[in-house]
Amino acid sequence: MTFQHIVTESESNMRIDKLLTKVNDNSSRSQVQTWINQNLVSVNENIVKANYKCKLNDVIKWSIPEVKPLDVEAENIPLKIIYEDSDLLVVNKPKGMVVHPSAGHHTGTLVNALLYHCNDLSGINGVERPGIVHRIDKDTSGLLVVAKKDLAHRNLAEQLANKKVERKYEAIVHGVIEHEEGMIDAPIGRDPKDRQKMSVVENGKPAITHFGVLRRFPKFTHIECQLETGRTHQIRVHMNYINHPLVGDPKYGIRKTLNTDGQALHAKSLGFIHPGTKEWMNFEVEPPVYFKEVLTKLDKMN
Repeated sequence: MTFQHIVTESESNMRIDKLLTKVNDNSSRSQVQTWINQNLVSVNENIVKANYKCKLNDVIKWSIPEVKPLDVEAENIPLKIIYEDSDLLVVNKPKGMVVHPSAGHHTGTLVNALLYHCNDLSGINGVERPGIVHRIDKDTSGLLVVAKKDLAHRNLAEQLANKKVERKYEAIVHGVIEHEEGMIDAPIGRDPKDRQKMSVVENGKPAITHFGVLRRFPKFTHIECQLETGRTHQIRVHMNYINHPLVGDPKYGIRKTLNTDGQALHAKSLGFIHPGTKEWMNFEVEPPVYFKEVLTKLDKMN
């Protein structure tokens, strides 16, 4: 489907990605930038970049790719829904569940379960990730907000980008952290030696994690972490970076560890401004049974 727009005086000198986002009410700026990167946008019959500054009477033409039919099956998988309304829902994801389909994980994901539960998820993140605003790792349990409407999705994504979403985690790490609290400010990017891992690298994306000690054990520490940014594997990478890797972490931890079948990490609380009511909402869930059992075991060893 092809569209056309002629730049008005009030729109002149505006970046084309910003202008097309304004013209296309139901499209996000990232979607518009994708069209531009795919050479689907032209100005006066010439392909342009996203930072092109529009001029009076420029003729902009663009094509919107057809939406692919959803190729993800709905599955009757139990969901722990903490809150739900017409705009969004908050779920408590269990340890071991993948958030969205990917290579090797086509079924049994949170998305498969969500599609069975409701048929009005937002489509901004594409057919494989309907409603998914942010994610947590397979073996991390805890809270996620899921969008039902595109407007709610864009609003929540904007809050995440502007660091207005409050995310707190509980973790158990190796070693005894002597100070009560700290902040790790270290950029994260792909590990140059292993593309399957992330690491602290000089040219990585900014990443900040705040942490505080909840309890100390002879060889371990129970901590709370608060994310200021949301990079892939951020807490796992940052805690390993300061030589306190997460217990049970198969990717960034140490071999001699407690048996937890994956990292001891739980997304305990989530706070954000509701996209519709504009009220602050905060949700908190206790760690799963395995996490409490590890703490009980450590307490007995104390």
